[in-house]
Order: sequence, then structure tokens, then C-alpha cells
Amino acid sequence: MAVPLSYSWRNLVTRRLTTTLTAGGMALVVFVFTATLMLAEGLRQTLVSTGSPGNVIVLRKGSETEVQSGLERVQASAMTARAEIAPGSDGRPLAAREMVVLIGLTKKSTGKTSNVVIRGIEPASLALRGQVRLISGRAPQPGTPEIMVGKAVAKGFTGAEIGQSLRFGKRDWPIVGVFDAGSTGFSSEIWGDADQLMPAFGRNAYSIVVAGLREPGLFESFKEAVEADPRLQAEVWRETRYYEKQSDMMRKFLTVLGVSLTLIFSLGAMIGAMITMYASVAGRVAEIGTLRAIGFTRGAVLAAFLAESTLLGLIGGLAGVGLAAGLSFLTFSTTNFQTFSELAFRFTLAPWIVVLSLAFSLFMGVVGGFLPALRASRLGIVEALREG
Repeated sequence: MAVPLSYSWRNLVTRRLTTTLTAGGMALVVFVFTATLMLAEGLRQTLVSTGSPGNVIVLRKGSETEVQSGLERVQASAMTARAEIAPGSDGRPLAAREMVVLIGLTKKSTGKTSNVVIRGIEPASLALRGQVRLISGRAPQPGTPEIMVGKAVAKGFTGAEIGQSLRFGKRDWPIVGVFDAGSTGFSSEIWGDADQLMPAFGRNAYSIVVAGLREPGLFESFKEAVEADPRLQAEVWRETRYYEKQSDMMRKFLTVLGVSLTLIFSLGAMIGAMITMYASVAGRVAEIGTLRAIGFTRGAVLAAFLAESTLLGLIGGLAGVGLAAGLSFLTFSTTNFQTFSELAFRFTLAPWIVVLSLAFSLFMGVVGGFLPALRASRLGIVEALREG
């Protein structure tokens, strides 16, 4: 015969202060754990959503990032002429040769300099990035030094608003538009005409080629043809996979750091739960003896006290996840470890994070309550009634 779950719940409600304090400690641990996973997931989704499923990106062989890559004009032009590339609305290949460099701008919030990505684009660049839309002003005119800035850049950096000019590459660049690329890395970039930007930075080579294929199934043939050509010295990625790879190092670092801190904090939370449950057992010895006397088995008593500590963990877990969920309404920025540039992102609460966080809170409850529950189940009937 099992002890009703309401018995365990009623005891938690009766001891409001200790329940609140213990559950609060667990909630803080779960908050740290959940926030860390949300941070890593937010960064991953920001970078992954930067790529488009139908696009491919070509870099110089051995390059880890766009900034490190370099493709000669002849090489880049040969790639854009491939038959696998879809035609654009103008009948030309839907491909863009782009240049990517970093510049330093002053952050409004700190007054310190932070790196920002400058992307030299071609007309097809906008067609290839459907997530990019102008929210103010207009797009730069080809063949001019005009630039447009991402929403995160306009919001976070000094002098990056429409009508102002940024000075880099030994000249002034008037800002004529602001674009929003949603929750992608493009929102943290500055875009301008590639042929204007390249000489300003002393570049005679593009960084990458981005292209849209006629159909996804042509990816392997395009990749094999480009990578097998010794003149090109290039490697091909699906754009989504490339940007996902960019998030790997940062995501793993943050996850390991967060889990390590959480494990340290969880020890304190589990000890707190253990102390609470030991106190609960000590104050209910006669009650335990009565339960045993009316026919409840040792296993039923063990299960009742484990259920109590598990409920304690669940309360803390729900509170911790609830607190962490509030972070999803805030926008933060950090440095991309791969490119060392500024990257704006949101904490992302994915369903798997909720499940994992609640499972972790239940684990803390079970571990913290097991020994006290075991002690309660081992009390003899006569001994318990006498002590009570």
C-alpha cells in the first residue's frame, strides 16, 4: 500500500519557511544551469539562422572563417559561372563575391572599442539573404562609398545612424540605410559595395563566394567540382552548416563552463535539501511509527519521503526555469570567438532546455532526499512510537 502523494505535499506546505528556502536554493542553481544552456543555444541559433538552407559558401582551402579567407578575382569569377548555380531575377547567376574585414567602433554602452564586421557585397547579396530587410533609409548604390548598417550596429555603436558617416579605410563612408536581419549575425554587420571597400583596405581578393543552387541536390556535384579543381584551392560548405560550425567552439566553452559552475552550486543545494529532509524526519518520528503501525511498508515510507524531496526539487526547478525564461526578452552582445567581432543575440529557451533543467532539478531532489528517506524507512515501529 502506497502513501498518498497528498501526504507529501501537505508536509511541504506545513513547513513553508524551510520549503521556500530550500526550493529557493535549488531554483538559483537551476536558473544558472538553464541560463547557461539558453546562452549557448541563443548563440548557436543566431549563427545558424545567418545561413540560408539553399545557399553554399566557398572559402579558400584551410580557412576557418570568412575573415581569414581570400579568393583571387579570377578564382571567384570561375566559381560564379558554374552550371549548378541558379539564375537570378536579372538572368545572371545568383552568386555574390564578398569581402569581409573587421574595423573597430566605439560602443555606446561602455565607450570602449569593439570589432564590427564590414561586408563588401554585390547586387546578388541581398537576393541571397532573404532574411535581410531595410527598416530605414535605402540600400547603398553600387559604385559609391555608401554603406548600410545592421540594426544592432545602429543601436549599439556611436556614430552609426542614418545621416552620419563612419571613417575607416582612410575615407568617410556615409550611412544611407539601416537593415534588420532578424536573429541572425548579419544584424551586427555593416554592408557596402565590395569594389569600393576592397581598395580602401588594400585588398585585391574577395573573401568568399556565396551562391544559390538550382536545387539542393546539386550541392555534392558543385562541391566536388570546385574542390577538385587545383586552380581554385577552395572548399565548399552549405551555408547553414558553415555558420553552425562557427558557433561550435563558443557553444562548447559556455556549456562546459556553465555545467561546471552548476555542479559546484548543486552540491550546496543538495546538502540543503538533505538537511531539510533530515529535520523533517526528526520532527515526524511518531508519525512515521504510526504509518508503519497501520500497515504501510518500509518501501512505502521510503517512497513517501522521496516523493516529498522530489516535489521540493520540482518546485525549485519550475521557479528556476521561470526566472531564466525572463532572459529571453533581453538582447545581449558578446564577442564571437571565431571572428573576434561583436555579435548581438537573445537567450533562447528551447523545449529541450526546459526538459533537461527540470530533470536536473528532480535529480537534485532525489539525491538530496534519499538518505533522509532511507533513515525514515528503517525506523522500527516500536522505536518510532517510543521516540515520538
